[in-house]
Amino acid sequence: MTFAKQLHALTPPMDRDEAVHRHLLTLLQSASIEASPRQISTTEDLPQLLPPGTAVYVPFLPKGQFSDTLAACVRLRELGMEPVPHLPARMVESRRQLEDWLAQLQESPVDRFLLIAGDRDPAAGPFPDTLAILESGVLSSFRFKGIGVAGHPEGHPRADRATLIRALDIKQEYARSTGTRLWVVTQFAFQPEIITDWLQSLGSLLEQVPVYIGLAGPTRLKTLMAYAAQCGLGASSKLLLKRPGSARLLRAWTPDDMIRSLAEYCVDNPDTLLKGIHLFPFGGLRQSAQWIQEHSRSLEDQRRQANGLPV
Repeated sequence: MTFAKQLHALTPPMDRDEAVHRHLLTLLQSASIEASPRQISTTEDLPQLLPPGTAVYVPFLPKGQFSDTLAACVRLRELGMEPVPHLPARMVESRRQLEDWLAQLQESPVDRFLLIAGDRDPAAGPFPDTLAILESGVLSSFRFKGIGVAGHPEGHPRADRATLIRALDIKQEYARSTGTRLWVVTQFAFQPEIITDWLQSLGSLLEQVPVYIGLAGPTRLKTLMAYAAQCGLGASSKLLLKRPGSARLLRAWTPDDMIRSLAEYCVDNPDTLLKGIHLFPFGGLRQSAQWIQEHSRSLEDQRRQANGLPV
């Protein structure tokens, strides 16, 4: 029995609904979010939308410039947030360019980044995937607090599940051998069973590596289906349309059911690797940020009512 399970067994029993409620609040209040450089530079009330300390992932868009990503990270740090820029391997044109980008990140307020393969096809330079960057040895010349990598609960159009699992194993070994803090943030999915089955399939592979589950933020279903198609999530999106209540979902999508299912999974699996959620704001940054605020406020009100406190 793991330590977490032993502690769980020794803890006085808590009403399951209360435990799920607490996990929901924790997942919401610690959620990270993605925001483009343009959104970060043009949203004047960003501090009112996102609380201090929020981890904000900044994508390096295919037609963007690295300088845009860097400037966005600087603004986020000035506002008291934690910038996490994407570093897409397939967009790097040369080893020298990679060294230059990493040097700029290290000199900036950035102390961590998300290493991804990226969507550019063909690759712009000598790095077709993240493993090629790790194997190049370039990162050994720099010191960052942590490196995030991607997880794919529903699979990836360019790699089978066995290949993806093996890649995670190699990345964990790299982190272990270099003393690098590693975490995993996943692609979004629409079925909680897909995510929980994937977590279970990892077994003890990732040991103590935290996993943050990607969720699609509130948006129109039509918009969401378009993003799902781009990310190769056709099977999951078809299942979504077949679920009861799909007529309602044709009007709008919210991740309410998904996050509750994840909270329930955490309660039933106290030693899970699942440590948080990451929001993809397909319906807009403001809409997703407000969903977090409103959902958190509603849960807080429910808690106060249950304890006989004024709302």
